[in-house]
Amino acid sequence: MLRAAEQECRNHNHYYVGAEHMLVALLEEHDPAITERLRAEKIDLSDVHADVRRSLGTGEDRMWEGILVTPRVRKIVTLAERRAGDREIDPIDLFEAIREEGGGMAAEILRRGA
Repeated sequence: MLRAAEQECRNHNHYYVGAEHMLVALLEEHDPAITERLRAEKIDLSDVHADVRRSLGTGEDRMWEGILVTPRVRKIVTLAERRAGDREIDPIDLFEAIREEGGGMAAEILRRGA
């Protein structure tokens, strides 16, 4: 999932992987558990997807030597690992960790959608 988020980062000419990149990657995976969670909370997936894409914008048009992972994404991954316990992290774990962490535009978009 982090590779897909990194690709989103590159697509937007950003030099960092943020929670918003991760949320776009999660939504584009079409994971049934995430789709069901959004449906249960009456949150429109396409609206969330459009909002998070708009919030990303585009960065400067230049090549970056490397991609940084923000402290918020590191925290989200830690929360997802805790949720998963002994099993492999599932996309729904990352999705819920974004919500649990609660900061940043990705979590705000999910809150507004509810």
